Amino acid sequence: MLDRIKRFKGSFPTIHLIAASACIFIVSIVLLLVPSEEVSATRSITLDISESTPSETTLESLPPTSNIADLPAETEVIQAEAEPVAPEAVPENWVKYQVSSGDNLTTLFKKAGLTARDVYNVASATKPHKTFSRMHPGETLAFLIEGGELKKLRYIESQLVSTLITAQDSGFSVEKIERVPEVRQQFTSGTIVNSLFVDGERAGLSNKKIMELASLFGWDVDFVLDIREGDSFSVMYEEHFLDGEKIDEGPILAAQFTNQGNTFTALRYTNSEGDSNYFTPDGYSMRKAFLRSPVDFARISSRFDLKRKHPVLNRIRAHKGVDYAASTGTPIKSAGDGKIIFRGVKGGYGNVVIVQHGSNITTLYAHMKSFKRGQSVGSRVKQGQVIGFVGSSGLATGPHLHYEFRLNDVHKNPLTVKLPQAEPVAKSERGSFDLAANKLMAQLETYQATQVAQLSQ
Repeated sequence: MLDRIKRFKGSFPTIHLIAASACIFIVSIVLLLVPSEEVSATRSITLDISESTPSETTLESLPPTSNIADLPAETEVIQAEAEPVAPEAVPENWVKYQVSSGDNLTTLFKKAGLTARDVYNVASATKPHKTFSRMHPGETLAFLIEGGELKKLRYIESQLVSTLITAQDSGFSVEKIERVPEVRQQFTSGTIVNSLFVDGERAGLSNKKIMELASLFGWDVDFVLDIREGDSFSVMYEEHFLDGEKIDEGPILAAQFTNQGNTFTALRYTNSEGDSNYFTPDGYSMRKAFLRSPVDFARISSRFDLKRKHPVLNRIRAHKGVDYAASTGTPIKSAGDGKIIFRGVKGGYGNVVIVQHGSNITTLYAHMKSFKRGQSVGSRVKQGQVIGFVGSSGLATGPHLHYEFRLNDVHKNPLTVKLPQAEPVAKSERGSFDLAANKLMAQLETYQATQVAQLSQ
């Protein structure tokens, strides 16, 4: 064997033998690295089914370079089904119209392009519910009309109350929708530096809430005459939210006002019959039989003075009332419950209203610009009800209200006369009131202490 190799080697040049050996070596390496057709197919399946069984293999699970023909016969190929896609909701095309003065169903349906027959059908369906018996300006009617036909009607009275009217095969269905707001307690306090309005706004109170606060303590504090720098107030009240958004303010729950060192406290209490009023912590009514001032935030221009010199007549003439300087048109309120016994022109008083309260008290309101419509001699009025508007009729140098308080036909100083008290908490309500009052006082004091602590930090 060794002799044969020597003879073979001698038959070829050495360079040829080296080249042939190199070629053999390269071919051997390639054959070792390239797998057989069977091995290649096996590896492809292993990758494809690593996370599923053969029966679950889908076209989507195959690598992009895979060939279906390469799969073993037992492998079942399943066509992937696309997941169903929910159709997009088609937005409803509502058309809204705001109710204006003089509007009714007919005018609003006409604006929406509907017919008298549509008005009749809706009116008939809603008549038992009295849905449209009293529409008010500012409310809204929203129409959903498709192909010229009314499909839905939404009557929006407020953010909390609405009615949905839906077309059915047999007519219209009517659904009253009432939402309940989230009620949150709010607290604020402040010190008088300028005025109740300015400092109340600085404390975060709305104009409406400031007016409520002034009315609440208006029987004890004259917010024109008595207010001093350094007076203070604390207010706990409700705020109403809908879907996280503030929509309204609720009533004052508890409040304190300190005026010239005297602190007045008012607590809201709702009795067993559902009537709400304000009382002191001891159960006495905050409400007096008479308001101290019949004009809000007016300036006293002339006081009760029996020896005053008349500015027009230029002679000594007793001033048997109080003058409140205010802008022309400022509302004048009745100081107490009573009946109008005079309404007209009365000499130098100009336009006058006189109200009888009980059997022995009358109040007079003079120099009015005009009277409140709808009232006349004999009309009953409630405390705080508007009876006229500030003017300068009669002997007046400028717009103001002249106000008199008479007891048994004797003039009394409206600023100092002792006003009779309203009824306290009923005896039958006393236990319930004490529980409610103690809770409110504890909450009010907690809020006050917390705010003091925050300010001291």
